[in-house]
Amino acid sequence: MASQDLQALAGLLQSSLDPAQAKQAEQALRAAETQPGFAILLLQTVVAAQLPHTTRLSAALLFKNFIRRKWTDEDGNHRLPAADVAAVKREIVGLMITQPPALQVQLGESISIMADSDFPDRWQDLIDDLVSRLSPTDMALNNGVLQVAHSIFKRWRPLFQSDALYLEIKLVLGKFCGPFLDLFKQTDRLVAEHAGDKATLETLFQTLLLLTKIYFDLNCQDIPEFFEDNMTELMGLVHKYLVYTSPLLETDDDDETGPAEKVKASICELIQLYSQRYADVFEPLMQNFIETTWTLLTTTGVAPKYDVLVSKALAFLTTSIGKRSEMFSAEDTLQQIVEKVVLPNVALRPSDEELFEDDPIEYIRRDLEGSDSETRRRAATDFLQELKERHEGAVTGVVMKYVQHYLAQYEQNKAHNWRAKDTAVYLFSAIAIKGLLTASGVSSTNLLLDVVAFFTQNIAPDLVAADAHPILKVDAIKYIHIFRNQLTKQQLGQAFPVLSSMFVSPEYVVYTYAAITIERILSIRQQTNSSHFMFDKEDIAPVAQELLENLFVLIEKGQTPEKLAENEFLMKCVMRVLVTGKETVVPFADSVMQHLLHLLTETAKNPSNPRFSHYMFESLGAVIRFAAPTRPAGAYDAQLFPLFLSILGQDVAEFIPYVFQLLAQLLELTEAPVDGAVAESYKQLVRPLLSPQLWESRGNIPALARLLQALLARNAQAYFVDQGLVEPLLGVFQKLIASKVNDGHGLDLLEAILLHVPLASVERYVRQIAIFILQRLQSSRTEKLVQRFGRFVYFLAAVKKLGPDFAVSFVDQAQDGIFGDVFGQFILPSTTKYHAQMDKKIAVVGLTAILFESAKFQGQYAQYWVQGATVLTTMAQTDTISNYIDILKENDEVEGMVGAMPLRRTLVPGGGLDDDDVTFGASFVKLTTTTTKPIDVRPDVTDNRAFVEAALKAYGSTAQPLLAQLPSDTKAIIAKSYGITV
Repeated sequence: MASQDLQALAGLLQSSLDPAQAKQAEQALRAAETQPGFAILLLQTVVAAQLPHTTRLSAALLFKNFIRRKWTDEDGNHRLPAADVAAVKREIVGLMITQPPALQVQLGESISIMADSDFPDRWQDLIDDLVSRLSPTDMALNNGVLQVAHSIFKRWRPLFQSDALYLEIKLVLGKFCGPFLDLFKQTDRLVAEHAGDKATLETLFQTLLLLTKIYFDLNCQDIPEFFEDNMTELMGLVHKYLVYTSPLLETDDDDETGPAEKVKASICELIQLYSQRYADVFEPLMQNFIETTWTLLTTTGVAPKYDVLVSKALAFLTTSIGKRSEMFSAEDTLQQIVEKVVLPNVALRPSDEELFEDDPIEYIRRDLEGSDSETRRRAATDFLQELKERHEGAVTGVVMKYVQHYLAQYEQNKAHNWRAKDTAVYLFSAIAIKGLLTASGVSSTNLLLDVVAFFTQNIAPDLVAADAHPILKVDAIKYIHIFRNQLTKQQLGQAFPVLSSMFVSPEYVVYTYAAITIERILSIRQQTNSSHFMFDKEDIAPVAQELLENLFVLIEKGQTPEKLAENEFLMKCVMRVLVTGKETVVPFADSVMQHLLHLLTETAKNPSNPRFSHYMFESLGAVIRFAAPTRPAGAYDAQLFPLFLSILGQDVAEFIPYVFQLLAQLLELTEAPVDGAVAESYKQLVRPLLSPQLWESRGNIPALARLLQALLARNAQAYFVDQGLVEPLLGVFQKLIASKVNDGHGLDLLEAILLHVPLASVERYVRQIAIFILQRLQSSRTEKLVQRFGRFVYFLAAVKKLGPDFAVSFVDQAQDGIFGDVFGQFILPSTTKYHAQMDKKIAVVGLTAILFESAKFQGQYAQYWVQGATVLTTMAQTDTISNYIDILKENDEVEGMVGAMPLRRTLVPGGGLDDDDVTFGASFVKLTTTTTKPIDVRPDVTDNRAFVEAALKAYGSTAQPLLAQLPSDTKAIIAKSYGITV
């Protein structure tokens, strides 16, 4: 590579780290990505020792993201030039293994992405290359090799079983197992030889750490024969390093985990896997590992640097309880367990209190949200709960003695002994929960305990006591959060004003927990009708405005974009109040809108918290949804448009898909004509929306497709036809239909085009459109596409402007006479597979129109009539939709926002299945509050059976010969359902 190219790239990377130059530098880097050889030049920048470390790390990060975006398309085909692909594969392993750890991690992730698509079929020499580089003496080199191997193998951990996966693992095992064992034994010998050499020991323990991680990787799906045959030797080595100690490996900093602790934590993960998955072969060794782990737990200090080790060790013991339940059943054993393991690890430590004061948002995320899965408290709680599940009566009795002891200790001196009560409340919550704690709260509780009485006696006083310690107030709020399903609506209603008063607390954690708990209370569903929430708009209306104003005051304490967006929990509560309040927020919606516009303006300068952003946009969607129809046409458009255009103009990539969704919502909700400046603004937006660059980002596509449909529905003539943009619009359709991921969006867009654009403006393109679709069905057909194509044909037939003859001729334009084959092979078989009510209606109406109104089904395609009529009458019989107005109400109830996003399970007092996995990136995140009613293209049809019956009766008098050909069971259905004798 030319040195000037490398220096130019390094300059752009360095500029991208400067906020003043970042946007321009990023645009230049994106432009450079299109040049052949860019990937190799980027790799050379990563390994250029003469460059600053920050520049090299920036290059490594860019390389990883570049590979993620550009390595393959959605069908697995390489997007880079073949020469670049070959060069990257040839160079990357050798370059990576010689780099510092920070760069190795990023390059390792890149290799993992590449291997995901290419290994083993298109990268057959990868494992041979790695094995050949292993050295008997150079452990630094080996660590690089092992880091690459782990990056590849760890991909297997979350995958479902498949033949392809097992073949890949088998290939790796055949080449890697022998060298793996040899290197493990060699590392063990070197540890003994260099026991007094700190630097060498640290390198060797990094090797051991990678070896134990790879041990897990290679066994994560099933135990290989090699590991079963060599288990005694391998597990002997593993056990040796579970008990290994050396003062040379201890760190002076209480927060810095040492090399030995990292290895031991990794070993605990490994033996947990064996205890959980391979207990039959691990059984002879389990007792020894349990005793060793017990000793480890009772001798390890309380410093934060041991937290991960302790949590992993407890996780292993938690798994072991089910295998060796008898070891933990005696009351004196349980007493020892609680006293020596549980209590030391659930007690509040000075480091926890420091976190509460110095980094409250991190305290909240660790404690409530589930990110503390590697903390002592969480692990000790899981351990205790597993014990309770096995020995409920005994464990409850033992733990309650300590609960009462700590409560009594607190009563003796409340100011000094408040930590004792914190421990008591935590212990009680841990054993009171039965089963999983989910996003909906606790579904059942320990019948030996009265959670409501405990609340009345021990929790409620702390809620109202002015002198209660802030952490006890948090405990009290969290108790309501955990056991909200055990409290009545009246009790929760009484707690509401108390929780609301917490918004004026000076304690960050207190008011944030209050917001979290209010949001969760408003999310409780009725037990008798799970489609409705316990608290409705009438319940929230009297306090909604005050709640929102207090929440905005707290959020707007932030003085920078980052601080404003720091607390997503407050923003989520704003969203929930708006969604619950619905139309009752209309009187003060303009004030709420101003707050949201201020937050959007500031956070757009540096989007830093994707969850906060998501809830902010959901809140905007809620205000628009409920208030826009009550405002003059275009009122909110005029307020939002300048800010939205600024976001689009500045290319704030994280916000752009949200902006498109809100623009579409504004258009869809405005019933009166939008004219003047607002209409002109939308008109000027259309041409840029069709630019190919916007459609390159996968995250933009669903929102862009919806916005184009909204524009078409609003004024297709002015926005597209008059501007000569029909052909570019069809070009977007062509791009989408070619994609397995986006073909559904393509057909949605095509339906909108054919529905709203005058036929005279599109008829000359119809043949080519049909060819595109059928070619896609022929070349890379998917079940999803077949179903969606069938719905599209039925849509054409159902729409009065188009009709069944248009639907048939549309397909026949691709190839004369092909509709029959397509109808029989693809459309009819998918007709009964639709789930959405509107899809079912379109199928019934469209199929009825084709069979009874199309001239070609009495002539050219008459042979398919009987087959179609059989499907139709079966559908009409089994899927009666008596009132299609109900379909249009499907989305009137805004569902819980959590349901719009993936969730991660957590299990702790105060935790819950409520960890919304919202991240910035290429994926699209739908705004639930912008969900619209499905378009009903045939509102005149309100009864399925009546519509089919009318068609049969009108048709029956003239088509007895066709009707006579129907199967006897179909004739019986027609006679029974419609009173028509065939």
